[in-house]
Amino acid sequence: MITGPASLHGAGLGLRRAFVRALLDTPPAAVDFYEIAPENWIGMGGANARRLRALTERHPFVCHGLSLSLGGPAPLDLELVRAIGDFLDVHDIAVYSEHLSYCSDDGQLYDLLPIPFTEAAIDHVVARIGQVQDLLGRRIAVENVSYYAAPGQEMTELDFIGAVLERADCELLLDVNNLHVNAVNHGYDALDFLRALPGERIRYGHVAGHRVVSPELCIDTHGSAVIDPVWSLLAAAYEHFGVFPTLLERDFDIPPLAQLVEEVEQIATIQRRAQPEQRAHG
Repeated sequence: MITGPASLHGAGLGLRRAFVRALLDTPPAAVDFYEIAPENWIGMGGANARRLRALTERHPFVCHGLSLSLGGPAPLDLELVRAIGDFLDVHDIAVYSEHLSYCSDDGQLYDLLPIPFTEAAIDHVVARIGQVQDLLGRRIAVENVSYYAAPGQEMTELDFIGAVLERADCELLLDVNNLHVNAVNHGYDALDFLRALPGERIRYGHVAGHRVVSPELCIDTHGSAVIDPVWSLLAAAYEHFGVFPTLLERDFDIPPLAQLVEEVEQIATIQRRAQPEQRAHG
């Protein structure tokens, strides 16, 4: 199976369509790779499609799905999976990730809902990941998601994630912001959780901003700057697992591109600081 190009490294940025022309004209040196949601581009023609192809010819890209609904009760949308596979092939994108969640039943629910932490749910989602991997001919990565309730819980979030990764033989998209948000909301130690993850399965990472409602409640919004505790947790992840490709997500209240690039540069700075320490211990 394809596991992704060795060239994927460094600090990345989630691509917004509004930035495409600027990135074609003057690509920021700080951005090593970009991420897109394939659902937002599949079937698109005209100038936007040509501009995207020009970008994917020049820069490494990863794809992060929004609507596959790996944990959902309705049958997998196999036509969507095939369309994603064709899109990955056209743009020569090796890395595809999805959320470890569900977002549909008979129709789209327009939210990412947590899969119950149960043995039955593990069996269900592992089988669906297997279907996707078989159709795409590659391992995929699944993202740890933020959640605010865990009805019917039979095990910890950590045990659930570990079981899915192991049984599905898939990879992990480590969202450091989601880890911080869940640690605050559910009262666990973020560092302990981080260090217990199977680092060998981390394909790449996300950082993002969130809204602090109270000391006991954070809302994952992707609508603000990354805060210091999340930067610190990212540094701890590099210290523990080694540096892995990491990108900045920003989906709402999007500032000018230059401001986002400053946060991408912060990722790169943390990566550079971690690498000499790794060499010293190598």
